[in-house]
Amino acid sequence: MKDIGLYLASYFFYIFHTLLILFNLFGWLYARTKRLNLISLLATFVSWILLGFWKGWGYCFLTDWHYQVLRALGERELPSSYIVFLIEKITGRSLEVELVDLLTVSLAIFALFCSFWANFRNSE
Repeated sequence: MKDIGLYLASYFFYIFHTLLILFNLFGWLYARTKRLNLISLLATFVSWILLGFWKGWGYCFLTDWHYQVLRALGERELPSSYIVFLIEKITGRSLEVELVDLLTVSLAIFALFCSFWANFRNSE
């Protein structure tokens, strides 16, 4: 039997990473979370771009850590995209990585613009 800690870590990553993705997309909608949302989005882009300079474009340390746990649990052939991975886990369908990456980046950029707008628009 595999270490229960690995299973707990995997469940933690499923929940935390999914909630973080949703927060990045929608956290700008709420006055109480809009500043934290902007910080979270900027951290995401720093990971994707700056860390990606050394680790590969779109690098996410949460994905890296979760995949390490999943490999220790025996998972193999994990896709490069965490979103593709989640879609496959939830729906059982495999989508093209390029399409999912394009949608992921597009939605993240849209959320970043919305977050800037929500944080820096003129209050009236």
